[in-house]
Amino acid sequence: MKNTWLIIILYLIIFSPTLGEARKSIILATTTSTQDSGLLDVLIPIFEKKTGYFVKTIAVGSGLALALGQKGEADVLLVHSPADEKKFVAEGYGINRRIVMHNDFIILGPAEDPAKLKGAKPAEALKKIASAGSLFLSRGDNSGTHFKEKALWKASGLNPEKEKWYQQTGLGMGQTLSVASEKKGYTLADRGTYLALKKTLHLVNLAEGDAILLNIYHVIEVNPAKWPKVNAAGAKAFADFIISKEAQEIIKGFGVNKFGSPLFFPDAGKKEKELGK
Repeated sequence: MKNTWLIIILYLIIFSPTLGEARKSIILATTTSTQDSGLLDVLIPIFEKKTGYFVKTIAVGSGLALALGQKGEADVLLVHSPADEKKFVAEGYGINRRIVMHNDFIILGPAEDPAKLKGAKPAEALKKIASAGSLFLSRGDNSGTHFKEKALWKASGLNPEKEKWYQQTGLGMGQTLSVASEKKGYTLADRGTYLALKKTLHLVNLAEGDAILLNIYHVIEVNPAKWPKVNAAGAKAFADFIISKEAQEIIKGFGVNKFGSPLFFPDAGKKEKELGK
């Protein structure tokens, strides 16, 4: 009998994942911009080496990332949709929402600029696109970028969703940029992803620099009181790492050598109002 139990225990040890191993994996739900820009390819290996955690990354729009958190299907989120993030935390799905970094959104289009919007303020630029009936590519995926785009259309007093010149890709940022480039259309993008992919695109920056285009990223831990099975320790470890001095220094310099300017600006410890939000 003792031998039988010994065999069962040895089998479980050899062929079943231990609780410790399971707790060493964390699921990060994040935006396509952090993935497409290449930033996570730098940060995650460093975090894994320092902590022993293995990060499973799900790169989707911020809306879908938050939805995964609401279902307890992610441990930690790195997103850029402030209004929805605040609601997520207020409803008890997330805890310890902390600012990580920012960049900004820009309106891109073909160098020929058929709508003649270069240098215009964001709302005026969108009005010019609509007036010219020029093709506009929207992500249409409930991402942070998509929510920002809808806010910009609202500010311009327009609702383009039924217009033929307005098309939704349903894709991430990198893929939407590729479609806009191929079709010679206009689109809204975060600066980081655009700079990372610029050499592969036939798109130029036509409208930028307005406060409404600010793009802020936060890290949020999924609430273990709501979802006891989430890896709370792993989520906190990742969140602590990404706002650490080491990670913030990496963010500060990321992209400078390759693109001549950083793709993101580190903001750990700051308040949104300090960024002009």
